[in-house]
Amino acid sequence: MADGARALLGSRGGSPASSPQLGGRSRSQPPPAPLSAPGHGFRRVTLTKPTFCHCCTDFIWGLAGYQCEVCNFMSHEKCLKHVKIPCSCIASSLVRIPVAHCFGPPGHYKRKFCTVCRKQLESLAFRCEVCELHVHTDCLPFACSDCRQCHQDGHQDHDTYHHHWREGNLSSSARCEVCKKTCGSSEVLSGMRCEWCGILAHASCYIIVPPECTFGRLRDMILPPNCVRLVSRNFSKMHCFRISESLQTEPDEDEDVDGLTQGSVKDAQMSTDSSKQTLKIFDGNDAVKRNQFRLISVPRIAKSEEVVEAALRAYYVNDDQQHYELQTFSQQTLFSDDIINRNEATEETNPGSVFREAAPEAWIIRAKSKDHEVIRIYPGWLKVGMAYISLRIDKESTTQTVIKEVLPLLGRQMECLQNFKLLEVFMGSKQVQRMVLDDQEMILSRLRDIRKTSIRQMNQTRFYIVENNKSVVRVNLFVGGLPPQLSAEEYTNILKDDLAIKIYLQLKNHLNTFVTGAVVLEMSCFSEAERIYMLAKDTTVNDKQLTAAVIPEVLHTKLPQNCCPLLVFVNPKSGGLKGRDLLYSFRKLLNPHQVFELTNGGPLPGFHTFSQVPYFRVLVCGGDGTVGWVLGVLEEIRHTLVCSEPSVAILPLGTGNDLGRVLRWGAGYSGEDPYSILISVDEADDVLLDRWTILLDAQEAVESAENGLLEPDPPKIVQMNNYCGLGIDAELSLGFHHAREEEPGKFNSRFHNKGVYVKVGLQRINHTRNLHKEIKLQVDQHEVELPSIEGLIFINIPREMLAAQNNERYRLGQGQVQSGLRSGIRIAQGSYFRVTLLKPIPVQVDGEPWIQPPGQIIISVAGPKKELMKYTTATSARGAANPRKTVAALVAWLNRSSRGSEKTLNVAACGMARRNQVPPSGCKSMPAAVVVYQCYGHLLVMLRMRLRRSSGFDNPLIATEKSRNFSANAA
Repeated sequence: MADGARALLGSRGGSPASSPQLGGRSRSQPPPAPLSAPGHGFRRVTLTKPTFCHCCTDFIWGLAGYQCEVCNFMSHEKCLKHVKIPCSCIASSLVRIPVAHCFGPPGHYKRKFCTVCRKQLESLAFRCEVCELHVHTDCLPFACSDCRQCHQDGHQDHDTYHHHWREGNLSSSARCEVCKKTCGSSEVLSGMRCEWCGILAHASCYIIVPPECTFGRLRDMILPPNCVRLVSRNFSKMHCFRISESLQTEPDEDEDVDGLTQGSVKDAQMSTDSSKQTLKIFDGNDAVKRNQFRLISVPRIAKSEEVVEAALRAYYVNDDQQHYELQTFSQQTLFSDDIINRNEATEETNPGSVFREAAPEAWIIRAKSKDHEVIRIYPGWLKVGMAYISLRIDKESTTQTVIKEVLPLLGRQMECLQNFKLLEVFMGSKQVQRMVLDDQEMILSRLRDIRKTSIRQMNQTRFYIVENNKSVVRVNLFVGGLPPQLSAEEYTNILKDDLAIKIYLQLKNHLNTFVTGAVVLEMSCFSEAERIYMLAKDTTVNDKQLTAAVIPEVLHTKLPQNCCPLLVFVNPKSGGLKGRDLLYSFRKLLNPHQVFELTNGGPLPGFHTFSQVPYFRVLVCGGDGTVGWVLGVLEEIRHTLVCSEPSVAILPLGTGNDLGRVLRWGAGYSGEDPYSILISVDEADDVLLDRWTILLDAQEAVESAENGLLEPDPPKIVQMNNYCGLGIDAELSLGFHHAREEEPGKFNSRFHNKGVYVKVGLQRINHTRNLHKEIKLQVDQHEVELPSIEGLIFINIPREMLAAQNNERYRLGQGQVQSGLRSGIRIAQGSYFRVTLLKPIPVQVDGEPWIQPPGQIIISVAGPKKELMKYTTATSARGAANPRKTVAALVAWLNRSSRGSEKTLNVAACGMARRNQVPPSGCKSMPAAVVVYQCYGHLLVMLRMRLRRSSGFDNPLIATEKSRNFSANAA
């Protein structure tokens, strides 16, 4: 690789951002860099380690290769004319629309390569949470702002999207879409991948791929970027994509450069070449104040222009070294505030001077003063057919004169100068900063100030000419954690008292968010929105921490006709704590604006974002409790959504995952490919699930905090999707819950969680609890005498009840703790249950446990059934057939049969259900408190209607009852 390359006279360092080292030129000068290698400065080097070509990915045989002195691009001599990848020093100049990256916390990433220096990541590195960009810690300031554009920000408005190519970090089995040959490599940074549609290609092949991107296989699930609007002027990318800042342990961009310095010092100390000396190079006043420098290694006797050239390469500046010079200062005044002024008066270094051993170790690289200069003016978001305009400026050039000269070149000479403005854009890797220049701003003087501040900053600065349109400022800010069930006036008073809100604000409640204690503020001032956002994170109301999130606006009228975007909720705290990796994967595969982290405001921000979308689906990544949480919120606000009944899919991340197993999404997530999961969600079928309302009416009096009197707790209502347990089942779940709250860091795997369940179960295995003496049960207005039991469970999913009916070992809690000492028995079934608690008893609903005081628990059917998605592809691990194909086959078989009878219908239905391990709809083997409608149920209804027409069934209820009886016997 490039790390094993050594120059003919002097070696290049092995640091991820090692500074260029100067050595004597070879007598045989290397051939000039070909025109097809944009920005590279190739140099013939001697190889000391196994090295691969970055162009063709083949091994470089022999001892000679060609390496770029700036970005470490390694190539065969024969491949030099085929190099299409630009050098890192000019990458920022090729960016069409600058979009900042969203870097997560630093981590260790195996078999990944840095995009800037092209070397393998062997130490701490950063990864963009939105795109496939990986950089070393000290390379971060030099990464160009070329992230994916995921929304409109008011500067551009176009409906056609092009491929967004990212180089390298592909699997070795990746194949080019053009030539069908392998384009990936695990040895070097090679190959290109579109970050929207996922198409792969060689660096020499991707240029012939049609530029328009269709978003690939997931096109119907992706929220198109042109349909999302978010004006995020003062908000960082972390805020815009609602990425939790509590996990951001990396320093800011300025401190990142300090990490660069420390790493360079460490590498410099490892050098044992006595003929070299190490110099500290500062690129401007800002670097001097912060003591942030780069290191270069030069011979102890070297010419000044050679040192300047090495310094420019260290800062990835592709410019003529004759336009720069070095200024020196003493180490004692390094941190002095007036060092900059004294350096400005320092005598210029003669071009022919020689750096000797006694030379100072710290230098500042400065740009020489010019009387005139050529700058590039980008038309920006004006719809013109040119990339930029080169314009010559002098000391008299102002912003107004530049606009006056540029407009005729753009064909806009007839328009008024007041309708345009000149924008200075700094394309930082973490944030793109825009500043409007004053009409009388001296452009040449402005350039000098930028270069004095930082040479690197000047290399990442552009000038745009844009129309001076007065855009309407509108920022939607979600604030949660407020007291529920209050009026708009009461919420406004709370915000005025605790957040000191001013004008520019309007409360929105079209999603009925007041019920859950949340408000959506529509702000008309950026500074006020930013102030409230930052203040809300440090504010508590009634001892409850507030949450804040920036909400994008979905332009639902622009959605394609067949678009059904997927709304993704991920709970990173569920089960084995695998939600963080899924968050990154889904943000990369989809639009980040459709992926929401449930620990940052819950499900409401996501539902608010999709409130006007006519049709969408939901993917919930979490345990049973997380699924119940999302479904409960959806039930409260569904009548305010345009798509009131979205289908819900489940990716089980919890410990029990009962509902996920029933719907065949598996017992738990074990690292499957997220892309395959999205494909399975797209191909899944809809099934209906009953939901139940549980009324908790505690009659035990508690002390009121206001007047000190004893008052009973007000009745509470919770929703049940899977099960409701009382007694030993809930007691085990409660013990696990307390253990996880005490030491949450240890619960990072499903295997460990199940071990805790086993431990808790063994601790209570000898405990005898006569639950039948502590509760009373009433089913459909009839008293039920309870046998001697230790636990009671109400089940809404078939698997649990089937296990109890078949006298299988009773499952204790979510952890599937098996005990041969206990077995489940079926007590009753009905649609209305009343449980009277005589003592405080542990209770759990869908895995969420608590101690319920004496009182009443009423369980009844709640509203319409929810549409869930069932994994029914032909490649299911259980071998289940696709229901659509099975239905079609059964209908065709009945058409071929001589006579269709009720017996034939039920035999076929029960056999089909048995093969797929799912009881047919209507069978008595179904759970007592459940009716799960699946495609078989719809098939039975359809075929029964057909049989009535052919066999003379006049009363459909009779046919249905006979079918149920026969199905129960057959099952």
